[in-house]
Amino acid sequence: QVQLVESGGGLVQAGGSLRLSCAASGRTFSSSTMGWFRQAPGKEREFVAAMRSSSTTYYADSVRGRSTISRDNAKNTVYLQMNSLKPEDTAVYYCAADLRPGQSPFNGRAYSYWGQGTQVTVSS
Repeated sequence: QVQLVESGGGLVQAGGSLRLSCAASGRTFSSSTMGWFRQAPGKEREFVAAMRSSSTTYYADSVRGRSTISRDNAKNTVYLQMNSLKPEDTAVYYCAADLRPGQSPFNGRAYSYWGQGTQVTVSS
């Protein structure tokens, strides 16, 4: 059974940093695209970042320059380092794995597996 477990969320002041982790189990994702999405209260889920197995990365404009996605294939884990956090970054952050072939990494519906989410709250 595949599981994605996010961790690292929490409450942080504006300008602070957090490092989110997503540990996968049940299969390896070293050859798969993995991504991060977020959903704020009352808003739709939105793309944050993604990383292909080739290490090509993608970022939403809202986080580009402040966030870095990385992966450790030996640990079957993907990370999201977020710096200079803003109150508008407050959301539940979800890890997604196994982008289906030919699909856009920006499309949440194109991923096969999802974690349960971790809350990030940025206070002003």
